[in-house]
Amino acid sequence: MLRHMAQPQDIVIVGGGLTGPALALALAQAGQSVTIIDSLPQTVRKNAGFDGRSYALALASVRLLSGIGIWDSVAENAQPMLEIKVTDGRAGEGAAPFFLHFDHAEIEEGPMGHMLEDRYLRRAFLDAMKVHPAITQVTDTVVAQEADAKGVRLALASGKTLDARLLLGSDGRTSGTAQRAGISRTGWQYGQTALVAAIEHELPHHGIAHQFFMPPGPLAILPLPDNVSSIVWSETAETAARFAALSDAEFMEVLRPRFGDFLGDISLRGKRYTYPLGLSLANSFVAERVALIGDAAHGLHPIAGQGLNAGLRDVGALAQVISDATQRGEDFAAPNVLARYQQWRRFDTTTLALTTDLTNRLFSNDNPFLRFARDLGMGAINKVPTLRRGFIREAAGLTGDLPDLMKG
Repeated sequence: MLRHMAQPQDIVIVGGGLTGPALALALAQAGQSVTIIDSLPQTVRKNAGFDGRSYALALASVRLLSGIGIWDSVAENAQPMLEIKVTDGRAGEGAAPFFLHFDHAEIEEGPMGHMLEDRYLRRAFLDAMKVHPAITQVTDTVVAQEADAKGVRLALASGKTLDARLLLGSDGRTSGTAQRAGISRTGWQYGQTALVAAIEHELPHHGIAHQFFMPPGPLAILPLPDNVSSIVWSETAETAARFAALSDAEFMEVLRPRFGDFLGDISLRGKRYTYPLGLSLANSFVAERVALIGDAAHGLHPIAGQGLNAGLRDVGALAQVISDATQRGEDFAAPNVLARYQQWRRFDTTTLALTTDLTNRLFSNDNPFLRFARDLGMGAINKVPTLRRGFIREAAGLTGDLPDLMKG
């Protein structure tokens, strides 16, 4: 048994990445006291330079960030996504004649989303949590947890113990919170690795995001402020390892025939990074006095850029479930309350995960019959305004059962 040593908290969140802080701010605004635990010191997280990570924030996610007081502090560093172009082809051969073209002018709400570098968003979260009186930040590691009908008790590596009414796991695909709660996972590796970097280019991108499907995997070219784009280039694990080992000059030589010359001369900006790609779904999003959000609940292929957006939907949904339960006088950590969160989010994220999985399998190959069928399909969708607008609204995160924080 873990020995009690601390004043009980309303809610403890494990994981100080992005979804954890977003949920901490949403819950604190609703009147809950929140402690957030992360193993990395705040100074390390706050002072990180550009590490290749940028996020395509859907319009619904921007609304949530605005609702929790974050967006105004990062907006000047964000790049609106005004168009999305999806093409199919091979490196050095150009795109297929059929493609999808989504234009934000076809919906009334404005840009479909914004591109934002991780370093700006992370810093904004840390600054906002630092000044909020209902949020306590702890640099430590959870080594054990015990839950019963009254609450959950955490043992930390420092020797301290925390008690809380509810424990929330936002600690990634290998979530220790989930493991200690007995929640298993389903998933697999794709045999693909994402090569991530920032690319400077001679010509302006005009806020257009490109997704170019090639046989080994997709290449996403995503607009950042000024004449800079972020690339997420999926290759087979073996090829990616070989490309990652190249010098910067050699890397650019293999990138150029895939990137094309539509933005003029290109050059590398900053460092390059690699991320192995796989699918990982928690078999349950809740356990006794425990709930999971973000990658701890669902780790997706980046093919649709929906990983963080799905996590922020978790944030909005769970914050609303807890707030509604509190207003009704319920125990917000009771099994029936947490079941509402799971019912709201699990089917949606499972469907999204399977859709991204199918899309990756369908497009990451060179089968001539599949190529013909998918190119015809993209061309047909592009020619039907109603279907096209539906896909645009999906990309903007405006479909489905939205939490109040995402409704604007």
